[in-house]
Amino acid sequence: MKKIYEFSVKDADLNEVSLGEYQDKVLLVVNVASQCGLTPQYKGLQDLYKKFNSNGFEILGFPCNQFKGQEPGTNEEIQFFCTEKYNVSFKIFNKIDVNGPNTDPFYDFLKNEQSGVLGTKNIKWNFSKFLVNKNGEVIKRYSPTTKPEDIESDIENLLS
Repeated sequence: MKKIYEFSVKDADLNEVSLGEYQDKVLLVVNVASQCGLTPQYKGLQDLYKKFNSNGFEILGFPCNQFKGQEPGTNEEIQFFCTEKYNVSFKIFNKIDVNGPNTDPFYDFLKNEQSGVLGTKNIKWNFSKFLVNKNGEVIKRYSPTTKPEDIESDIENLLS
């Protein structure tokens, strides 16, 4: 079974980051956007991060502009927005495509591991979430409207 640790992604400065750096951690992978009705979820995500980070929890945010152009900024502008407006301290990576012919390979993997409603593979909207256990296995996919606080018990179970 393939695990997320076999992938590398680019950070906001376009440096390669091996996801092997996150071995033995519980991860929440989220495609994010700054101009979306769901953007206030950044606050809930940051709250989760603050609560569980010291116990081995990480959030990986991947900006995406594929949903009505709701993430038009540069990586630098996105970082500034996240920090200034929501005090985000979890990692925000390079802007990527999560659907279509230019889908980032990491997102292809996530979607194949956990399909959406009715078995759909495509990401439905900004703030779709994937929960990854300490072994690098994608164990659950959440809809964009699932609030971060509603995932808290699943995270606690994986950390214990």
